[in-house]
Amino acid sequence: MLSRRGLLRWAGAAAVAGHPGPRPRPGRWDRLRERLAGELLVPGDTGYDTARLPFNSLFDHHRPAAIARCARADDVRYCLDEARRSDVRVAARGGGHSYAAYSTPHDGLVVDLAPMNGVDVRADGTVLVGAGARLRDVYAALAAAGRCLPLGNCPSVGIAGLTLGGGLGWSQRTYGLTCDSLRAARVVTVDGRLVTASAERDADLFWALRGGGGGNFGVVTAFEFATAPVPEVLTVFRLRFPAGAAADVLGAWEPWIADAPEHVSSTCVVLPDGAVDVTGCSVGPAGPLRAELARLGLSGPLEHAEVDHPTATSVMTAGHPPRNAFRASSRIADRAWPDAAAVADTLRGRDAVVLVVGALGGAIDRLGPTDTAYPHRGARTSVEVFGTVGDLPAEHVTREVDEVQSALARLIGVGTYVNYLDPEQEDWARTAYRHNLRRLRSVARRYDPDRVLRFPRSVR
Repeated sequence: MLSRRGLLRWAGAAAVAGHPGPRPRPGRWDRLRERLAGELLVPGDTGYDTARLPFNSLFDHHRPAAIARCARADDVRYCLDEARRSDVRVAARGGGHSYAAYSTPHDGLVVDLAPMNGVDVRADGTVLVGAGARLRDVYAALAAAGRCLPLGNCPSVGIAGLTLGGGLGWSQRTYGLTCDSLRAARVVTVDGRLVTASAERDADLFWALRGGGGGNFGVVTAFEFATAPVPEVLTVFRLRFPAGAAADVLGAWEPWIADAPEHVSSTCVVLPDGAVDVTGCSVGPAGPLRAELARLGLSGPLEHAEVDHPTATSVMTAGHPPRNAFRASSRIADRAWPDAAAVADTLRGRDAVVLVVGALGGAIDRLGPTDTAYPHRGARTSVEVFGTVGDLPAEHVTREVDEVQSALARLIGVGTYVNYLDPEQEDWARTAYRHNLRRLRSVARRYDPDRVLRFPRSVR
């Protein structure tokens, strides 16, 4: 069984730009290098050309002026101080999965948190996770302790970006978003303070960190989460439908999953030829899931298995290569789809684009739309529009993605998911943050009045 991205026909990698980029001025980074406990890499250093690469190889031409591999919170503080002094563009990087490589600024300073990747599962059931940890690290540590946390589908994604954008994942209808389990965050503010934001202290900052997006407000160095005991058994499942089935499958699946109990989470991957893969997971034995799938009313070969939580995690997160070249966008549906056939038809004649339709609702809606910065409580589905570049011109894939997301805005709703930031999407701020945008801007002005943390999609 494959995870949702395992079905996306990953292929290719963008050509790495061959130009050497600007050489740093002699001594430009000496002050920062002397202060850091971690390593500082500049162009020409051993390891720089590997460390600079973002997850999306379409942006391999980005060449940071320096990469600070931070080993402690003070290293982050020194980086922000240097950015203020020199007015260099600066960005924190956890897993490097920013879709438009905003965490790898060209000719800027990368605050690389990868060395700060510890995962400490405590006796009281909370877990302290360093901001440089990848999901694979967190999953492994939690499994060893018999605990679980709602996390994402791609093991190489960083915990920081996932959490700060809200945190969609494969068990979200049962356990909520990743940010819903956040209890506190250790943050280095732009003015050099080290604070622990929680519901009791720096509450506005804590609110903004739960869905306000990465790269804003400050640099988080560690997250404290509440966890849950692992369930005894889960049932993973998959239904595959042939070319041309998309209209019927989506027409049945969308109302079915909206009414499904919280223990069922599911995703549809729709291919350009109209073939559909429906995958998902149910917390509990197979019997209740089979009863729910019978209510779906579609006949197709069902693959399913009762498994433990580590096995379910392996199934639901399998099939992800380390890097590839792609374009992506998203829309969030607040209401039932009026025309599933029209949604399926947005892919007609496309070469590169697929739809990854995720079920929302369930435990996500235990909180209200203003309780955290994530604004899409009460929405029914998320639709990621994903285009693999492969051998196609990047401009062609970009155009297809943009045309499909624009059509979906007219068909199902204009909301967008901040972790799928699209540099071509003009309405991104209003649609990603919606009614929470004004408050987020206020928090950003308070904690970063001089716009030290700035990038094309920062909250301003």
